[in-house]
Amino acid sequence: MGDDDYERLERLVKELGARGLLARVVQNQSGRKFVRVINPNATSLSENVTCRPTAVSDMPDWWYCWSWGERMHTADDPAGAATKVARVLAAVEE
Repeated sequence: MGDDDYERLERLVKELGARGLLARVVQNQSGRKFVRVINPNATSLSENVTCRPTAVSDMPDWWYCWSWGERMHTADDPAGAATKVARVLAAVEE
């Protein structure tokens, strides 16, 4: 992916931080970038979020995706995506 991928991931990092989660862009050995997200109140609760383009013309161009590859939220709304991740990573007592 190009720089657009990184920019979208950085916007998600900012939104996740605003929700109290620890997040940063990580690049694996193959060069793929993703956001590593951790709930600081329950560090076993974590997720890796990628950002991928879609080839389907009637859908938004870029999507945030869960670690297993399923589309989570359109990348033009990082706040909405961050809300979904925060909900999934919330500890029971939060």
